[in-house]
Amino acid sequence: MPLPLYLLALAVFAMGTSEFMLAGLLPDIATDLDVSVGTAGSLTSAFAVGMIAGAPLLAALARDLPARASLLGCLLLFAAAHAVGAATTSFPALLATRIAAALANAGFLAVALTTATALVPPDRKGRAMAVLLSGTTVATIAGVPGGSALGTLLGWRAAFWAVALLCLPAALGVLIGLRGSGEPARPLSEDGTAPPALRSELGRLLRPRLALTMLLGALVNAATFGSFTFLAPVVTVTAGLDDLWITTVLMLFGAGSLTGVTLAGRLSDRHPGLVLAVGGPLLPVGWLALATLAGKPAALFTLVFLQGTLSFAVGATLIARILYEAAAGAPVMAGAYATAALNTGAAAGPLVAATALGTAAAERGPFFASGVLALAALALHTASIRRGEPPR
Repeated sequence: MPLPLYLLALAVFAMGTSEFMLAGLLPDIATDLDVSVGTAGSLTSAFAVGMIAGAPLLAALARDLPARASLLGCLLLFAAAHAVGAATTSFPALLATRIAAALANAGFLAVALTTATALVPPDRKGRAMAVLLSGTTVATIAGVPGGSALGTLLGWRAAFWAVALLCLPAALGVLIGLRGSGEPARPLSEDGTAPPALRSELGRLLRPRLALTMLLGALVNAATFGSFTFLAPVVTVTAGLDDLWITTVLMLFGAGSLTGVTLAGRLSDRHPGLVLAVGGPLLPVGWLALATLAGKPAALFTLVFLQGTLSFAVGATLIARILYEAAAGAPVMAGAYATAALNTGAAAGPLVAATALGTAAAERGPFFASGVLALAALALHTASIRRGEPPR
């Protein structure tokens, strides 16, 4: 894999750390800015909405810009948003910076996905995508616990400053690593001709196969983030463990996600059907097993790792399929479609899981909700196979 690809992954690591570490900082933010924890939670929702809207919007705006300029601009905007957020004493201002950061994150990821697959031969798109997304999985293993620990020791503002500073070497890497890369963010079509007009690329969303693959990706990601968001109360209440074990469980999930992305990178280019055929049925079984056995620490630790592996193996394969499906008719917007599907699931999953917390299942409820979401994805995929239109 080319060096620029790993430099892009470094930037994705910084952005993933910012996105996920907020869960551990909300109480501190609420106290410091004199708002309720529920109000502070809107920072997460604002970020998710910004990610969904920002991917297609910024990808469209960056069509005629060099990839390096687009990526660098998004990184600097992301860093600036965190610097302003770290310095503000106003909650509305902090909320605005989260939206700006989300737009920058979405724009970067949309262009980076397209750029990453352009850096490698066509038959290695899946591996390139896996390397890029490994930045997110490493963030769940190291960045998120590190950010939370920094916030605990020095306050939430220190965590925001750390993310801003982390963007600087990533920006330098993009600047140097893509030097001489004057090609526009708008890549050529697979046949080597100029890409279609924006209206034509947007029209690809009406293609059943692409729409189905995006929906499957959103459902799997909703199941993933629905349970990931509410792992902490499962650890402390259901399993009866000390707060210190929360970080261990989150790191186990992160280690599983890295394993899953690595597997997807190896298999999604040539054997995507195998990943979906094996992982698809196991996902809902695993979520329901977690809901049943979460009270036993050994089972909790094992299943959290396995579900992290399965979720990201299946999810990453579906993202690769989105890139493949859209590449011929929407080479510029392909990354935006993958990003939008990913973040639609990330936004919807916690909302669905939160409603399950109020049921008789209590802290186990999100696992049941994830099982239902994964079953819905499996049912749609099975129906598509019978119609002869599964993701290829």
